[in-house]
Amino acid sequence: MNYLNQERQDALAAEYVLGTLRGAARKRFQQLLVQYPSLRATTDRWEQHINNLGEQVTPISPDPIVWQKVKLRLAFDDPRSNTIVMDNIVPIKTKSSRKWQTFTGLASAAAIVLAVLLIQVKVPITQVPVEQLSVMQNTDNQPMWLIEVSRDVLTTTATINVTKRAQNDYQLWMLAEDGRPPISLGLLPQSGVRTLNKVDIYDRLEIVALAVSLEPLGGSPNGAPTEVLFVAELAIL
Repeated sequence: MNYLNQERQDALAAEYVLGTLRGAARKRFQQLLVQYPSLRATTDRWEQHINNLGEQVTPISPDPIVWQKVKLRLAFDDPRSNTIVMDNIVPIKTKSSRKWQTFTGLASAAAIVLAVLLIQVKVPITQVPVEQLSVMQNTDNQPMWLIEVSRDVLTTTATINVTKRAQNDYQLWMLAEDGRPPISLGLLPQSGVRTLNKVDIYDRLEIVALAVSLEPLGGSPNGAPTEVLFVAELAIL
């Protein structure tokens, strides 16, 4: 395996910092850190990037019942001596536009952040504060695009899973909670990174999801999505 390949270094470093690289693979990575200075530098960048993301998340105290359930699951206490009252747990309904209910199965905010960190592509790490994150995935749950929303722009990064089409473009849309027609955010890259300026109305709407459509070269000919391929939620930091 070529550990000098930057994309591979980014993928391994992200998993290592996040803690999902385990067992023998983790021990092997620690040995590689000694051998490859570039890998150490990449790991340091990912630690800084992930720490910056963590600092932007507002801490939320979980309900006490969560800790009770964790203790029972890990056998910290004798289950026979614990009584957990479940009456205060109610289902939470989420808002969504009826027009887009057929495109269900959106990832949770935690899953989005996890996918961002594990995405196997050289992600540009910038100092611009990220306010929202989204990972557009295909039907096999493979990441296609990483979308980072900051104050003025959207930074879109294509992964190696994006199918390159010489005769088509991929277009990004935002879906508003009020049910209005999808609003175009611009064309997505088929490789590499592309920065899109925020549309004026972006921050004035409650956005329920982002969508990607397949369009003729140059984008939608009529201002509406031609063929919707993927839909993903936004995680707010």
